Amino acid sequence: MPPSPPIDPALLARRRQRFLQQLGGAAAVIPGAALVTHHADVEHSFRQNSDFWYLTGFDEPGAVALFLPHRPETPFVLFVEAKDPGAEVWNGFRWGCEGAVSHFGADVAHPRGELAERLAEYLEGAEGIAFRVGRHPGVEPLVLAAWGRQLDRAPRSGKAALGLVAPCPLLHELRLRKEPEELARLREAARISAEAHELARQVARPGLSERQVQAVIEQHFLEQGARGPAYGSIVAGGDNACVLHYTANSDRLRDGDLLLIDAGCSLSDYYNGDITRTFPVNGRFSGEQRALYELVLAAQEAAVAAVAPGQTAEGVHDTAVRVLVEGLVELGLLNGTVDGLIEQGAYRHLYMHRTGHWLGLDVHDVGAYRLGEHHVALEPGMVLTVEPGLYISDRLAVPEGQPAIEERWKGIGIRIEDDVAVTDHGHEVLTAAALKAPAAMER
Repeated sequence: MPPSPPIDPALLARRRQRFLQQLGGAAAVIPGAALVTHHADVEHSFRQNSDFWYLTGFDEPGAVALFLPHRPETPFVLFVEAKDPGAEVWNGFRWGCEGAVSHFGADVAHPRGELAERLAEYLEGAEGIAFRVGRHPGVEPLVLAAWGRQLDRAPRSGKAALGLVAPCPLLHELRLRKEPEELARLREAARISAEAHELARQVARPGLSERQVQAVIEQHFLEQGARGPAYGSIVAGGDNACVLHYTANSDRLRDGDLLLIDAGCSLSDYYNGDITRTFPVNGRFSGEQRALYELVLAAQEAAVAAVAPGQTAEGVHDTAVRVLVEGLVELGLLNGTVDGLIEQGAYRHLYMHRTGHWLGLDVHDVGAYRLGEHHVALEPGMVLTVEPGLYISDRLAVPEGQPAIEERWKGIGIRIEDDVAVTDHGHEVLTAAALKAPAAMER
């Protein structure tokens, strides 16, 4: 039996209608993702282009979608791989052209191989062409050729698309504000991800390998019906936690170290969770570990509390930074006034990243953080991570005038991350089921 489309067709139709309205008189060409070779003749697991997915819900490689407001009788056209029993024996079911119409709402569908001959006709009469250059080498020459043909005929016909523009600002503005159906899916990704973190904390112990903990986490993702991890899971014991994108996960967990786990699942419809928790491998914080953990937690809770309509992602970050710097001064890891240290960035050898990012179909989801000189205000429906941390190592030079790092602090890496949705009156922590109170981290 053919698979069921994972997204409500009515939801996709509403998205397309909004996008068509935003386009005005321009036509948009939105390609899907192609298969990517892993080695020899083996491909990576297919992952659909998020913009294409958002508008179509079509999860096969090589497809191209046209959005044609200037052709109201056929505003949504799909080019897809045709049905082919021989190919399907090797690589699985294809929807084909009939399925693209009957199950995915296309007004017309053609075999992908006909794109070159049909594209120019579909773009004829558009006031502009919306296409992301530099990303789709198999489609870009066809778009440029079709546009060039219009420009060549313009002196005689008196009409041609006026320009080539990027569709990204329009699409990403739509994707930034999550619909209720999307928030429900993000809650589900958060649930599965939080459960995995709780399982990982139960099994972690000295002598176990980081990879074994990773296996517990990712097994739970798969058992719960997710596609798998949303990104390379970070399972970092001890000093490995001071490497922000550590994914080797190859060391043994040591008695007395902390374990930092940054992991989240990706659902069948690509919505993601993204959680980080840090806890002692042996179940008890040392004095230095607890002092830094409580400081990061205070910064994270203050930053989460700041998430509300009218606030900005920059404001959330600034809240976390101030709490961290105040605490680092009290602990003797920084010298100076809080305002001066923040202005100089003298804390960045200990905290060197931003406090969060948008979350949605992409883990680092699309959407502007600022428009010119103005930071984008948070609005209901936006979802962001809040993830301050501290990383005490000698990898980065200590700024002039700041104290040398004592050995007792080195090798402690802590990050605490939650997924937070902006609501009408404040926020909702989607990942609250992953515990983070110091007492919960110990056993």
